[in-house]
Amino acid sequence: MSAPERIPPRSVTTGATPAELLAEGELTVRGRIREASNAALYCTVTRDGQEAACIYKPVAGEQPLWDFPDGTLAQREVAAYEVSEATGWGLVPHTVLRDGPYGEGMCQLWIEVTPGAELLALVDAQEPEPGWKAIGFAEVGEGRTALLVHADDERLRRLAVLDAVINNADRKGGHLLPAAGDRLYGIDHGVTFNAENKLRTLLWGWAGEPLTGEAVDVLKGLKEALGQGGTLATTLAPLITAVELDATRARVDALLASGKHPEPSGEWPAIPWPPV
Repeated sequence: MSAPERIPPRSVTTGATPAELLAEGELTVRGRIREASNAALYCTVTRDGQEAACIYKPVAGEQPLWDFPDGTLAQREVAAYEVSEATGWGLVPHTVLRDGPYGEGMCQLWIEVTPGAELLALVDAQEPEPGWKAIGFAEVGEGRTALLVHADDERLRRLAVLDAVINNADRKGGHLLPAAGDRLYGIDHGVTFNAENKLRTLLWGWAGEPLTGEAVDVLKGLKEALGQGGTLATTLAPLITAVELDATRARVDALLASGKHPEPSGEWPAIPWPPV
C-alpha cells in the first residue's frame, strides 16, 4: 500500500519505516496550530538524513475532559491508529507515543491534502442526488435550511465502520483528509474508546444498512485480534483501560451480530458541533 506522505515507506539508507522515523527521529517544533482546542504543534522529525513533517500533541497541553477521565488523549490517538492498522485499511496516518520537547505526547505524520475532493456538501433539496448520502438538515441563515450530505464513497464507509469500533465522539468534516494516491485519512481521535456509547459523526449515511462483505471480514479479524492474548488486545492494553478494551470487544460483537451499520441511539447528540 503506497503512502502519500513526504517520505518513502522505507528508507534506502537506513531502512527506517515512517513509524520508526516518528518514534526515533529528532523532533523540532516549527509552529502551533491555533485552531486546535488542545496543544497541537507542527514539527519536523529527522533521522539520518530522512525528514518528514508531523504533528506533535504533548500530554501536558491536553485540557481535562470529565467524560474521559482515564488515560490521555494522546494514548487514544495511538490506540485508534493501531485499530486502523489492524483493519488493513490504513485510515489513520502513522502515529506513535513518544517523548518530545514538551514531554510525552502523540506524534503523527502530517498529511498533505489533495485539493478539490468533494466529500461533504450542503444542497437545496429534500433528497440527496445519486452518489451522495443524507446526513440531515442544517440551518444556513435567514430561517433557511439545507440538506447536509456526504459522498457515497467506499473510503468513507470504511471510516464509518472504524468509528463505530473505536466509538469516535468527534468525527467532523475537518477531520477527513483526502490525499494523493486516492487515499483518505481520518485524524483527531483523542475522544474515542469510551465505554459508554458516544458515537458522534457526520458519516450517518449508511445507518441501518447492511455492512459490506469486506467490513464483515475485517470485523471478524478484529474479533480474533481483540481476544484474550490477541495481538491487538496486547497492543491496546497499555493505551486504554481494561473496561474500555472490553467495550471495544462488545462493539465488534454487536456489529457482527446485527450485520448493519449502527444508527443514532437518541441518548447522545448524533452529530458533532460544529460539524465541520
